[in-house]
Amino acid sequence: MLASVAFNAGALAAPMNCERLTSSISLPNTTISFAQSYAPGQTVSDNIIAPVALCRVASTVKPSSDSDINFEVWVPTDGSWNGKFEQLGNGGFAGSIWVAFIANAVSRGYAAAATDDGTSGPPRGAPTFLGHPDLQKDYGFRAIKVTTDTSKVIIEELMGKKPRYSYFNGCSCGGREALMEAQRYPNDFDGIIVGSPANDLVGLLGASFLWDMQALLTGPRTDGVPDAYIPASKLGLLSSAALVQCAGKDGGVSTDAFLNDPRKCHFDPAVATCKSGQDPDTCLTKAQVEAARKIYRGPHDPRGQLIFPGYEPGSESNPANWRSWLVGTSSSSPGDQNSLTMGFWCDQVFGKADCPYLSIDIGKEFEKASKTIAPIVNSTNSDLRSFEHHGGKMIQYAGWADTAIAPENGVNYYEKVAMGMRDVHDFYRVFMAPGMAHCYGGAGPNSFGNGASNGPVIDAEHDLLKALELWVEQGVAPEKIIATKYLNDDPLQGVAFQRPLCPYPKIAKYDGQGNTTDPASFRCVADKDRRSPGNHEPQAAYR
Repeated sequence: MLASVAFNAGALAAPMNCERLTSSISLPNTTISFAQSYAPGQTVSDNIIAPVALCRVASTVKPSSDSDINFEVWVPTDGSWNGKFEQLGNGGFAGSIWVAFIANAVSRGYAAAATDDGTSGPPRGAPTFLGHPDLQKDYGFRAIKVTTDTSKVIIEELMGKKPRYSYFNGCSCGGREALMEAQRYPNDFDGIIVGSPANDLVGLLGASFLWDMQALLTGPRTDGVPDAYIPASKLGLLSSAALVQCAGKDGGVSTDAFLNDPRKCHFDPAVATCKSGQDPDTCLTKAQVEAARKIYRGPHDPRGQLIFPGYEPGSESNPANWRSWLVGTSSSSPGDQNSLTMGFWCDQVFGKADCPYLSIDIGKEFEKASKTIAPIVNSTNSDLRSFEHHGGKMIQYAGWADTAIAPENGVNYYEKVAMGMRDVHDFYRVFMAPGMAHCYGGAGPNSFGNGASNGPVIDAEHDLLKALELWVEQGVAPEKIIATKYLNDDPLQGVAFQRPLCPYPKIAKYDGQGNTTDPASFRCVADKDRRSPGNHEPQAAYR
């Protein structure tokens, strides 16, 4: 906690001039680098326009000699402040402050903050954690904590009163941070939004991503190209086959370009195997089929136990999915998973700029990596009783078409929490978005207040944060969230369709008669095929 705080006399009685904040607050290991007022429409940072009159404060915190944590907090100063604080999470290895997300929050009336997790500058960009244990701690948990504590002090000094309610909102690494807050600092936030959490970061980077790259990039080669590599031009073969087999049979609509609940699709990619004499561009080779099977199956240890869930079928061809994260543009330039797993193994585990990561034996090396890195960066503790006793409420979401973090990962975490509680639904609910990619995007309904993706109406029925506020502040739990798909994912082009997202384990089921663009044509119903807690193996006919 930040304990030593010196205020100007009378600071709590009246608002403070923004520019005076640089000299009015004394915090341990903290430097307020600047505090500046902006008028509506004025450029603030990175071509971001001030949505309202605001005070922007930038600070640096150094809890250790190797630390360099940067964060910003913006506060509306035109009377639009709703008295609440929203802290935004980051993504990947951070390395920057997501000011666009801060601006969106401020436009909605919140005082908002975000941090770079201490990974901005050299040698941070990679970032190089080996030999920098304090930097790893900053990234793991300290940066979000000092941002929380210092931001609240700055808001109180500026506005003359503390925030009435505090909320945390993050996806991916931000989802990891969100669960880290609930687990390590359960009293800091009244409500937390957890998007597609990278909470098992070691399992994700050290096993899941490596498993996928080994499936695609290793083994026999022809003309220098791995036989198992699946080019982007063939991804439609997988999506089309899965949709033909399963669309409309999982509670959704047969004409959808995505699956409503892909867990119900017992899909074997062997249906796309090349037949004798067939044009190889119109089918998958046996090596490619086996690679796809491995990706759906997920990494297993030598005993056959699942380490991390595999990916779901039905949305492989969407540019935001397999093309972006897995196959990239060629076998020599694969998707984002490749660089992330290479950075994890080479930098964090072996301490080298380059290493033969594709030949790593996951069974031998993964457990070793888990023991040293996971206690710092993972947020997998399923004991949330302290957060619940604090009165905290949590909403979690992910897209069923996520090809960055397998969507079953978040569901599995929820199941583990539920196993230790009498009625987890009273404070923690999960909403899964069909066809949505990582955090947003994808062919399905993907705008519902997730990140900076606002729905057409910002209220408790269409917006995650508003739904969470209603739960926290009035005790009304969300029974559904209406998600929107914009035409070409552009709000200016209008709404293509909407769907209700239901609290897991319920699923949205089409009534078979109504307009498929209307959320009223879908009902939240019990999932009769729900897995029993503890059974975390994904489903597929060939497994």
